[in-house]
Order: sequence, then C-alpha cells, then structure tokens
Amino acid sequence: MKKTIRHRQAPTTPRRATPELFLELCARLTDRDHAILELVWEHRVLTTHQLAAIFFSTPGKARDRLLQLFRLKALERFQPWVPVGAAPYHWVLGPLGAQRLAAHRDTTLAGLGYRRTTALQISHSRHLAHQVGVNEFFTQLHAHARHTTEVHLDKWWPERRCTQLWGDLARPDAYGRWTETTREQQQPTTVDFFLEHDTGSVTLAKVAAKLNGYEALSEATGITTPVLFWLPSTRREAHLRALLGTPPVPVATAVHTPADTTTGGPAGPIWLPARQDGPRHRLIDLASTSPHSSDAYSGRMDGDACR
Repeated sequence: MKKTIRHRQAPTTPRRATPELFLELCARLTDRDHAILELVWEHRVLTTHQLAAIFFSTPGKARDRLLQLFRLKALERFQPWVPVGAAPYHWVLGPLGAQRLAAHRDTTLAGLGYRRTTALQISHSRHLAHQVGVNEFFTQLHAHARHTTEVHLDKWWPERRCTQLWGDLARPDAYGRWTETTREQQQPTTVDFFLEHDTGSVTLAKVAAKLNGYEALSEATGITTPVLFWLPSTRREAHLRALLGTPPVPVATAVHTPADTTTGGPAGPIWLPARQDGPRHRLIDLASTSPHSSDAYSGRMDGDACR
C-alpha cells in the first residue's frame, strides 16, 4: 500500500499595497467589512474569536473573511506568544484599510491619525492583555445582544475617547450604554457605566483610588454614573470590596466571566453593588443606582451605537 504524503500548502506571497490592490479592496469591501475596519481601528486590536462573536454566524466564516481582508492589506495580524498551545490571531488595521477609512471620512491618513508602526505597537505592548480584556467585556455584550431580543449595546467608547472627554478628572478603561426592554415594564431601561477592567497587575489601593476621579467627575458634570470593577478572581473582588467601604459614587463588582450567551456574561446577574451582600444583579438592574440620566454624555461627543 502506498503511503499518502501530505504536503503543507506553501504560504501565499504577500501582495504589495499598490493602487491596484486598493481599488480591488474598494470593489470587494462589504458593509460588514467596513464595520470591522471601523471597530478594529476604534478599539486598537480584536481577536478572531471576538470578531466572530460580533459579526459572523460561525468561526469558520470569520476566519475565511478575515484572511481575505488580510490578503487585501485591509487588516494586519499577529499571534502573541503563549506558554501552551497557540493564541488566536489578533487583528489591527492595515495600511489599505486605513486608506479606505480615510477616504470614507474625506480625510488623509494623517487626518485619520494612522501610522502602521503605531497600529502595530500594541502587538508588543505590556497593555495588550488589558486591552483585549476590555474588548472581551464588550464583545460578550455584543454577542448577548445578537442572540437576545429587546437588548442592545448602544455605546462602546474606548479609553482614548474617554480620555479626550474626561481625562483631567477620570480615565475609565471604557464607557458603555446598555438598554433592555423587560416584560414587566414594557419600556426600555438604559444604564450607562464606566468600566474598570482589573488584571491584578496593580495594588488594590491604587484601584480604589480611581474613585476619587469619578467623584470629581460626578461633581463637575452633575451626572452620576455607576463604575463597574471587573476583577480576575473572587478573592481579589472580596479584598477590593472591603477596601472600598462606602464609595462616593455607585460601584458594582464582578469577576471575569467566560463567554456564554445563554447566561448573558457581563449582562447577566453577576454584579454586586458596594455595601450589599447579595443577591447579585443584572447589568440593567444597576440603572436604579444612577439617579440622574447620562444622556448629557451624548452631546459631549459624536458617536454611533457601539462605537
């Protein structure tokens, strides 16, 4: 019996970013592709798993389309080193993807703020895991909204947007707005929140000290917005809660949850408000801890839903 010899397919030679390739990209780009480019640019880096959860019906379809966008120079990718197995591809905006976004916004690459070397810096940044973790939080909200009626992620602003608005007072990892329509109320309920994604890399005293900035922001704007601390372990959560005491602004804590659209992930009953022993609340239930509407934020910066 003859042995079957399996050959690895030779890697495709990378194509140069030529004007002809840019025209090909523009001709083949779909609305979903454009949304992917916008989201990757806005939030610096997203993994294959995250983009699949937000935009695609299956991981296979996500991999196929992302590979096409990679070959068209719309996206670039890298794989961080991990001690066991292989990390998923991490995607950043590519040079021709940046040109397409700049053209769509009627500006230049400089006006867009894109430089290839800067976009790729996240690949070797010590903040990579933190950024991916923040984006995972909102990816799970996105995925839950895709599979659940009457819920929606209205806003997802990254750290740099937040810094532009409130950086002299507070610097959240992200700002979000979540809306649900419950059977009981039959009316949409909205909760705005600031996210503090904790990886355990800094002292809890430093984490708790961030509330001073949120207190100053609340006093300056007259808007009370819950601050969510998303922590890596139940032990660290317990220690932080003991340290917080009675915080000056609404605070709720939870432990990082695995992606699971059936339980709701960060939208589900995982949040424990400060100075309460239980039960844990759903994200939308935290709206009752914010006596003032945060609609004033909408006029402070332009932004589409989930951006």
